Amino acid sequence: MKRIAVAALVLGVAGAPAPPALPPSALAVWTGVEWRQWWRSAEAPARWASGDSGVAAALRWRPAADGVDWAELRLAGTGEAWRTRVIVARIDPRRVRLRLDTAFTPGSRRAGWSVDRARPEAVFAANAGQFVHTLPWGWVVLDGRQFLPPGPGPLSTAVAIDTAGAIHWIAGDTLAGATRRGGIAAAFQSYPTLLAADGTVPHQLRGPGQGIDLAHRDARLAIGEMRDGFLLVALTRFDGAGTAFDFVPFGLTTPEMAAVMGALGARDAVMLDGGISGQMQIGAGSDAVRWTGLRKVPLALVAVPR
Repeated sequence: MKRIAVAALVLGVAGAPAPPALPPSALAVWTGVEWRQWWRSAEAPARWASGDSGVAAALRWRPAADGVDWAELRLAGTGEAWRTRVIVARIDPRRVRLRLDTAFTPGSRRAGWSVDRARPEAVFAANAGQFVHTLPWGWVVLDGRQFLPPGPGPLSTAVAIDTAGAIHWIAGDTLAGATRRGGIAAAFQSYPTLLAADGTVPHQLRGPGQGIDLAHRDARLAIGEMRDGFLLVALTRFDGAGTAFDFVPFGLTTPEMAAVMGALGARDAVMLDGGISGQMQIGAGSDAVRWTGLRKVPLALVAVPR
């Protein structure tokens, strides 16, 4: 596997005032021997470039199916995130087929999808996008047809899958043109964007007062694409009291989750609905490993064998 991205701090113009500081926090990774700090909010990079932060070295990849591997990280953070487990799925879209599934409660419009309802042949499944009330938020394309129009927001990102299986990352402020393109088999929109422009952290995540709560902590779920074309999906779980309480929605801030995706090697990344909605399945049948959520959702990203 290629070496994973490490932060490259983008310095401001000499003499320019320093940007407002992020809420104080830090992240360390368990190497198997010791806790090693690899990120501090006071020195948060504006872009993740090349190198190895030490986070990738802590991963021990396990095969789950053809085109799907997974690994876990143990992080030590600040406050509620003092112990956080990160489950990472690595998906090769050239070896699996990606699609979107929907589910609603029979006789109503209530969201009804969970990993327990993932199709039997699925080798990966996770809730996708964000949602408002009972429907997904923003642009949704199902089986080549637009199900919902784009939602507003420059800090949103759409993930589109074309008929050949290639993945396209589309910024929210360019979606109007994208919806007129042909050849899109499936697409969903989510927010906030964590990484764009080859590893750049959006300026809204680098200082307060720009419409994003940078101090709020929660269980997180995010999707990203590496520079070699692999997809990464990362789910966090509270790890302070064993697996019996991993459903507790304690975890990382949005800037911290951007750092996790950058340290894992993503060049593009966007948050998905986390909290009590976050859920994921890796593998199929009796070999599947599941992390369940406490809330059903309307939309899921699913990988099936080619």
